[in-house]
Amino acid sequence: MLTTHTDTLPPARTRSPRILPAAGPGRPRTGPPGRPPGRRDTRRPAGPRTAPTQAVRRRPARPDPHDWFAEQLLLTLSGRRPVHALLGHALPAAYDRLVELAPQAPLRPTGAPAGRYAPAPSVAHCGLCLPRPDVIEAFARIASGERLRALAFRLELGGDARWRCAAVDIGPSTRVW
Repeated sequence: MLTTHTDTLPPARTRSPRILPAAGPGRPRTGPPGRPPGRRDTRRPAGPRTAPTQAVRRRPARPDPHDWFAEQLLLTLSGRRPVHALLGHALPAAYDRLVELAPQAPLRPTGAPAGRYAPAPSVAHCGLCLPRPDVIEAFARIASGERLRALAFRLELGGDARWRCAAVDIGPSTRVW
């Protein structure tokens, strides 16, 4: 008689259906045998589920408009972002000024020793003045290495409740003192 590979294998195991005792009046028990009814998952805390706390449900706070604009203007004037990224966020006069300034990249990193990259400029501080409820006049100190630069801009609140940059000015590009 000829035997094959499948003849030498042990018979396959089959699972017999288990009949579980009821876990209450008229309800079958669910869960693995040997574990007491009730809490089924040992990784979850016992007790009723509660709603998430207020801190968990809250979205992260949006930055203030002057902080957001200071960062966006820095990215544009340092050459890390194109001018057209601010197209919908600037009024025509301010956008024209940005188009003039951007090719010069006046806030680009400077002062790196030979063979090293200069640290990327960052907003060191941003302050504001509120001449009217719908106007913010802001200033930002831009740190690039050990050098500080000035950036001033004006934001106006439009009829659609969006802040737009109305004017931009940077400090002198040559050393004054």
